[in-house]
Amino acid sequence: MVSSPLNAHASVLLAEAVASLAVRSDGCYVDATYGRGGHARAILGLLGPTGELLVIDRDPQAVAHARETIGQDARVTVRQATFDAIAEWVEPLSVAGVLFDLGVSSPQLDDGQRGFSFMRDGPLDMRMDPEHGESAADFIAKASEQEIVAVIFELGEERFARRIAAALVAARAQSSITTTAQLAEIISRAVPKREPGKHPATRTFQALRMRVNKELELIERALGNAIDVLQVGGRLAVISFHSLEDRLVKRYLRRESDGDPIWRGMPQVPPEAQARLALVGKAIRPSEEEIAVNPRARSATLRVAERVRA
Repeated sequence: MVSSPLNAHASVLLAEAVASLAVRSDGCYVDATYGRGGHARAILGLLGPTGELLVIDRDPQAVAHARETIGQDARVTVRQATFDAIAEWVEPLSVAGVLFDLGVSSPQLDDGQRGFSFMRDGPLDMRMDPEHGESAADFIAKASEQEIVAVIFELGEERFARRIAAALVAARAQSSITTTAQLAEIISRAVPKREPGKHPATRTFQALRMRVNKELELIERALGNAIDVLQVGGRLAVISFHSLEDRLVKRYLRRESDGDPIWRGMPQVPPEAQARLALVGKAIRPSEEEIAVNPRARSATLRVAERVRA
């Protein structure tokens, strides 16, 4: 979902993602992670008068943007919800395409008051919906040292997770950790060796954001719900920015495209054990030209599948 810091509306893999959906003018489509609407507007531009577009985002600022920019279009429905809530708004087997653009958007990163980035000081929040759930500051204040280690190591893949967790526990015993600058400074002091070109707080901030927003938990549920609402021939397109996200997406799509392994190799496979999806092409990554314009796109991966069985 990230975009160029110079242009908050430049969605990553825009042309590739929209093309992968094979948009029909009369189809119903879901952009389940609106962000600032680059993909949604591109899809809408391909729809005819009978086409429909449902846009979903959990961030109230994103929802307000969607309502202001495209919400007056009779073909568009805007909902504030987590991206796994597709089935609440559309019927099974009724959608021609679903798009997920995972991760955090540039407007979220660039707004210090949201607490997502160590580059801008602000409240240590990190919630995509600031009105619900536990903030990053709350988690750090209450979690045990082992819980903090697990989050930073598993979600951030940070090899200095134990050092960082110990430093956070020691620091919070002196005073509350409530700002992004405080957190970044504690991490910087705790990390003995830095990766070239990467701030030492990068992995920890990423891990805390994913923990606070329950991102991995939502993805698998969201994928299942998306498949349920797709028509036969409908496309599912998923853009991920993190290796854990992409691994989860890759395995899920592969599993759904293989069918029930119990029946593998059998001459006759019952319908309920057959694959629901077929993979469409290989993983797509941004071009060198796109990365040059938008460095935040460098880790993006697009995977596409098509529903083949009702």
